[in-house]
Amino acid sequence: MWWRPPSPHLSLAQGAPALRDALREAVSLRVRPGQVVGADLSGGMDSTSLCFLAAEAGARLVTASLHSTTPGNEDRHYAPYAAKRLPGSESLAFTFAEVPGYFAGLGERHDPADEPTAVTRGRAVQEHLAHALRHRGAQLRLTGYGGDDVLLPPRWSYLYPLVRRHPVTALRHAAGWRARSRWPLSATARLLFDGRSYSRWLAATGSRLHEPATGRSRPDNWGTGPRLPAWATDNAAGLLAGLLDSAAQEAHPLSSDRGLHARVHQAREAGRIASIFLHDSTVDALPAESPYCDDTVITACLSVRAQDTTSPWSYKPLLAAAMDGVVPDHLLERVTKDHVTQEWHHSLRRHRRDLADLASNSHLAAAGIADENALRRVLHSPELLTSQSHGLEQLLAAELWLRDLATHPRPAYLTTPQPQEHSR
Repeated sequence: MWWRPPSPHLSLAQGAPALRDALREAVSLRVRPGQVVGADLSGGMDSTSLCFLAAEAGARLVTASLHSTTPGNEDRHYAPYAAKRLPGSESLAFTFAEVPGYFAGLGERHDPADEPTAVTRGRAVQEHLAHALRHRGAQLRLTGYGGDDVLLPPRWSYLYPLVRRHPVTALRHAAGWRARSRWPLSATARLLFDGRSYSRWLAATGSRLHEPATGRSRPDNWGTGPRLPAWATDNAAGLLAGLLDSAAQEAHPLSSDRGLHARVHQAREAGRIASIFLHDSTVDALPAESPYCDDTVITACLSVRAQDTTSPWSYKPLLAAAMDGVVPDHLLERVTKDHVTQEWHHSLRRHRRDLADLASNSHLAAAGIADENALRRVLHSPELLTSQSHGLEQLLAAELWLRDLATHPRPAYLTTPQPQEHSR
């Protein structure tokens, strides 16, 4: 293995300069002075920081901002504020009424990525933004994707090891997260004191596949276990339970430290999705780069003690400290993260018929993974407009990926396992 996670031993003050250097290098490796570079500028800290680093590196920035009409949305304030302070940049701002909505183009087929991905539901939106950036001369696109995953450890993950090293700090953080996230007292206690091994925890997840996924984040021992949607067949449940049970026999965590295991897992998942972003965007002729997923940036983040990188009372303190002097203070003092709930539900209503049509000639049903009648009930149910989106995104990811594969079969050399090369 060419990369191993570092020991999280640095304080916030010690780790911030290293993260600043890693991010500065990650951006400068991608841009050249005078080069026209497209960049997402949502108004959040992650994309905003990359924009200021790209401007510092001499890029001619063209930023793209997508403004939500959801009441209370603050991105509409922060994104223009940042754009006005980026030297020599051009700002493109769109409302959701000006771009294709979520779920647009479900009937269009694409070159499939290596695996299903939830980015499918917003593909038409991203294609529209990429086209606008290319029209302004952009040769690549910087995205802030991965920032949440590498900067913020899962809020439940660091408390178990922390309570054994610094019990007062751990109990204070646990009380704060319980109040913010409305964790049940019993679940919070289990999180702090349940010492099950990773293999035992993984083996137990197979018996919980049919438990309903809750919209509210709840603490768990080693991670969020898989949940099957209502349309999954018993055959699919049996196959997955068997795979989990088999994996548990030889499974080893990514670190013996439960908190570090969760942080590494989260960073790896971010890198996996970033590679799919890059695949899709390269097809669109504007490669989308995700500097937060660089190994040097991940190493810099993981080197800082988890309790210094997150707390119930602050937001992304590590990035704020790293970008001090690079990004205007007003932007670094932001403590909120916006959502696009209103646009999401509007798109659901607008494309309801297209979503319902997925139950017809379903590839998941043909494979025995989905029950056709259950799939139809889910997609025709009025609750689709009010329930959580997780199950729907799983469905879109898997169904559309299978349809893309059927239209664009992968060459044999891509589908036949190849000997692993041990390099780097």
